[in-house]
Amino acid sequence: MTIAESIAFFNKKLEGSNCRLIAVSKTHPEALIQEAYDAGQRIFGENKAQEMAAKQPNLPQDIEWHMIGHLQTNKVKYIAPFVHTIQSVDSLKVLEEIEKQAAKHNRKINCLLQFHIAEEETKFGLSEAEANEILQSESYRNMQHVQLTGVMGIATNTENEDQLRKEFAHLRTIFENLKQQFFPTDAVFKEISMGMSSDYELAIAAGSTFIRVGSAIFGNRNYGNI
Repeated sequence: MTIAESIAFFNKKLEGSNCRLIAVSKTHPEALIQEAYDAGQRIFGENKAQEMAAKQPNLPQDIEWHMIGHLQTNKVKYIAPFVHTIQSVDSLKVLEEIEKQAAKHNRKINCLLQFHIAEEETKFGLSEAEANEILQSESYRNMQHVQLTGVMGIATNTENEDQLRKEFAHLRTIFENLKQQFFPTDAVFKEISMGMSSDYELAIAAGSTFIRVGSAIFGNRNYGNI
């Protein structure tokens, strides 16, 4: 399938759901991102701040850029002028840096709290207790340039569908708990980002609002660091 055909395929899959497609363009050149854009795709996800910052000026300005990879505090400044959503917030320290850098540009940046839902220890993310601590902190309550809009999680890399269902259900439960406790009247706290090329159908069934798809759109190409 071409990139355009792949995007049409996923849009058809998402019809009738509240779920949107993030085209994960990490390691792929600007020409392929432009191809996806020309096919109607507007939301793109990158794993590295500097790669996103290098691509952004050369592509259409109405692209909605989502940071989905682990973000170090010293890299926030590269994407703060334009990033739409940072999905990988996994500490108060990162959130404080986003607040600081967004303030410099007089912007409000959407953020998702990333939770550790996988069995693998290699995955980043918060526990529910750690998230509660962040949300109860005075530092968070004073933030003017950060908008928390939901949660994100990366499931275990497995073909065991029961395991995946369990992990997606766990993330949805975390979302519902946080919504009830901290955001009961906040309409913008509504996102559950879960599901990738291999497990997106299970994620959609579990209530995902963002699926993050790379290889199923762009193929398994890897051009090294751009």
